[in-house]
Amino acid sequence: MSALSVSAFVTEWLANHEPEVIEWRRHLHRNPELSHHETQTTQFIVDTLSAAGLDPVVLPHKGVRVDVGPATGPIIAFRGDIDALPVFEETGLEFASQKPGVMHACGHDMHTAIVLALAVALAQLTQRYGADALGVRVRCIFQPAEEVMDGGAVDAIASGVLEGVTQIFAVHCEPKLRTGEIGVRTGAITSASDVVEIVLRGHGGHTSRPHMTADLGYAAGLLLTQLPGMVGRTVDPRSGTVVAFGSINGGKTFNAIPREIRLLGTVRTMQTSVWRKSEDMIRSLVEQIVAPTGADVEVIYTKGVPPVNNSDVATALLAQAVNQIDPLALKEASQSSGGEDFSWYLEEVSGSMARLGCWDGTGEHRPDLHQPDIVFDERALAIGVRLFASTLDQCVSGLSISDA
Repeated sequence: MSALSVSAFVTEWLANHEPEVIEWRRHLHRNPELSHHETQTTQFIVDTLSAAGLDPVVLPHKGVRVDVGPATGPIIAFRGDIDALPVFEETGLEFASQKPGVMHACGHDMHTAIVLALAVALAQLTQRYGADALGVRVRCIFQPAEEVMDGGAVDAIASGVLEGVTQIFAVHCEPKLRTGEIGVRTGAITSASDVVEIVLRGHGGHTSRPHMTADLGYAAGLLLTQLPGMVGRTVDPRSGTVVAFGSINGGKTFNAIPREIRLLGTVRTMQTSVWRKSEDMIRSLVEQIVAPTGADVEVIYTKGVPPVNNSDVATALLAQAVNQIDPLALKEASQSSGGEDFSWYLEEVSGSMARLGCWDGTGEHRPDLHQPDIVFDERALAIGVRLFASTLDQCVSGLSISDA
């Protein structure tokens, strides 16, 4: 069986099974589960793969892996993330979340359904034409806990999901692109994202005599205004390094200087080299800013994820795959300041993540990820499955050329 007919088979399969794929996605959307709690989601994936004749393996910390194709040879992997967010849904969809306060607001239900459809379609292909028809072994990874700092990618890698893998691919829903458009980018497509908590402490005092104590409110104000600016003068501004605070807590009344104030925020950068030294930099700058105030300071720095650095070769394969589907669909993706733990896979093997357009073109404003009213265009599901099938064509073709 030729490599080209793999893509053709999947396209034909979608013509008969797209409603089923949509229903898988809607089931996942109705039944979202938070990071590290994806028990029912894992079981649904296992049941669906098993019904297709595959042998899924449950990962140690929830999630699933499954292989399709020959027992030996190069392995091409595709990753979908399966967890949801602590967000109250406000879409009004008939298949809206049935769990108050939990929602698939980042498109992980779409990602999961796409990889699930790929696995089931390829299972039918190998059942009809034999395991060697794919030309490569395909591994589908359904990863838990992408949305948290102690994320699931590290656990999945530790369990062996990358053993034998030569290339890995993923998509992420992108509401900034119209449905049908696919964005690719060589190099960093996301940013590193760390969490910083700064705890200021002093013995407190009366607000009428701030000179007799460490004025923690003043110290917190210095950090809020000076830390972001000093970061911009410590590293190259082209690195896109940003410090922003989302939570400030301390004090209980207007006339008493508190004994403790906590600031919680994020440190983001587009460059891996800056990310690797960011903790030391932040600790040093915080100490310099706070020192004149007399306050005691503690910095609790939690490393998140490095940027997703798409390799040249894998991104070229994705671009060729898009061209095979529709040359007009190919777009250059911008670099996002958000974080994504797909980056950990790319620290180990070559790979690339594409941006999958999912905006239906209606409304005055495009929706944004992690918002309670975001609606993803379900037509993007079939496009995502076709993209992965086309990517397989390109990978097999590349292997054939290298073997020639």
